[in-house]
Amino acid sequence: MISVETVDEFRVIDTDSHVIEPYDLWTSRISTAKWGDLVPHVRWDEKFGEDAWFFGSERVGPAASAAQAGWHQYPPDHPPTLSEVDPATWDPRLRLGWMDEHGIWAQVLYPNVAGFGAGKFLAVREPDLMLQCVRAYNDFLVEYCSTDPRRYIPIMAIPFWDLDATEVEMNRCIDMGHKGIIMSGEPAFWGLPKLTNPYWDRLWAMAQASGMSINFHIGSGDMSIFDSPYEGSGTHANYAGFSIQFGMGNAKVIALLITGGICHRFPDLKFVSVESGVGWLPFALDGLDWQWKNCGVALEHPEYDLLPSEYFKRQIYGCFWFETGTARDAVDWLGPDCILYETDFPHPTSMSPGPATSAVSPRTFLGERLSDWPERYLKKVLHDNAAKLYHLD
Repeated sequence: MISVETVDEFRVIDTDSHVIEPYDLWTSRISTAKWGDLVPHVRWDEKFGEDAWFFGSERVGPAASAAQAGWHQYPPDHPPTLSEVDPATWDPRLRLGWMDEHGIWAQVLYPNVAGFGAGKFLAVREPDLMLQCVRAYNDFLVEYCSTDPRRYIPIMAIPFWDLDATEVEMNRCIDMGHKGIIMSGEPAFWGLPKLTNPYWDRLWAMAQASGMSINFHIGSGDMSIFDSPYEGSGTHANYAGFSIQFGMGNAKVIALLITGGICHRFPDLKFVSVESGVGWLPFALDGLDWQWKNCGVALEHPEYDLLPSEYFKRQIYGCFWFETGTARDAVDWLGPDCILYETDFPHPTSMSPGPATSAVSPRTFLGERLSDWPERYLKKVLHDNAAKLYHLD
């Protein structure tokens, strides 16, 4: 059992949070004398009245929109500059204080600017610069985590468009202390082979041999969901639907990993479905088991020795943050070994209390809304699963 007062005893590992990249992350590490404004940089965007990231003349997105924790307006309204946000969203020392206050022992860190799989770097269209951008981000993340390497967990970006360069960068990042790999769930969106194409077997084999998990964060490919709703429905109503659509989109990634034989061929490789919730997993896997049998997969692939739900339980993890009853249903159905807890701090839909959010403190959420969970569930979901997955002491 858990209470607000005993949350710290579980040493909670938040398996999805985000760094806020400093404005000079790339310009301080890559030669602007050589590459000019192709180097990712921030400048004031007069049209939108905010600081924005640019790759050359291409606007990538607002510079401070991901630093929403504690902001006084509901999303998609967001801070125009980083100077106006809670510095705990970007300062690693102050962030530790936020974590202490809210019952979080450690955080797994993901990016923002280049997308949740580094695919936006392809917009630079200069292979050498694209690689330098990946390396600069990975170096920055190690520096950020050096504030407290016990409590910050770096997940490397990879130049997935070049598997030779990916192998070199993976080895470099492992030596520096990175604990996992972030990968686009939709490489075909970026003009590369489909996720289940054997082309990617080299990546899966490298990750399996090194013990690195492959982490599929939602929204790492096609972002056209933002263009799908009718504008007259209202900006806030439309925004409310985006994260759920992106989260459920990871059902496609999970189905492909299993039906494409990747889990079967790489039985020791672990995958994480990040920021996608878990309550829908029992339905998706129950349905996949049914269709597996109903469509004669065992006749087509007699080598597949497990059902989809069994492959999932062996190799794939899901993460939840705001769910209560549906999360418990998922743990009861799947068992506690493949479920992780996250906060999504400091994103707009994160577990971050503030004047313009319905979120409560993670400490309160865990201590009150999960108070009836058995301790064996809590230990695994809040700490043990993530500690094992990310090779933590």
